[in-house]
Amino acid sequence: NTKICIFPTYHRIYFMFSSPFTSLSKNQELRLTLGLLFVVVLCIMGLKYLDQFLINDTCTGGIISFELARDIETAGSYLNSWGEKGKIAVSLGLGIDFLFPIAYSSLMAILIHKLNELLWFKRPFFRVGNGLIWGIFIAGVFDYIENIGLINLVLGNMDQFWVSISFYFATIKFCIILVVLLYICLLYTSDAADE
Repeated sequence: NTKICIFPTYHRIYFMFSSPFTSLSKNQELRLTLGLLFVVVLCIMGLKYLDQFLINDTCTGGIISFELARDIETAGSYLNSWGEKGKIAVSLGLGIDFLFPIAYSSLMAILIHKLNELLWFKRPFFRVGNGLIWGIFIAGVFDYIENIGLINLVLGNMDQFWVSISFYFATIKFCIILVVLLYICLLYTSDAADE
């Protein structure tokens, strides 16, 4: 008689959300972490430099204000306040922002992985960390979708649809990033307290 083995649903879910970094050696983890950190720092420096051309009395929060504009009138007022130099700056910033999401999401994911392995290995809470690893990658995807909306607005396609795409995907992205940062800080302080 042939036995049919039905793989338990919870095992399928477990492997689906397992860390993508488990096959890396410690040396590979370190090199990847340092490389990603370098790229993230460069991107932040570039974005911060360009953001100074976007901050004014109308757009007090720079690119973040633009990302979180909820209506076409607000987004249009930001674009009009920047002038040609500001529009060049936002275009360059959006170019950098097509490298930034994959860099910051990967860096945050590997930090969760390293702390998760250190503190929660073979414990139930370990799965929370693995879920957040994939959650931060989803935030990166949302960042790209948000950027598509912003690019359309910068190119003059002033439609509420693109404003809404940017706003909602940016909002969800920032919420996920906040949760992940809090989780990393919680794990780091737990590790420091144990030493």
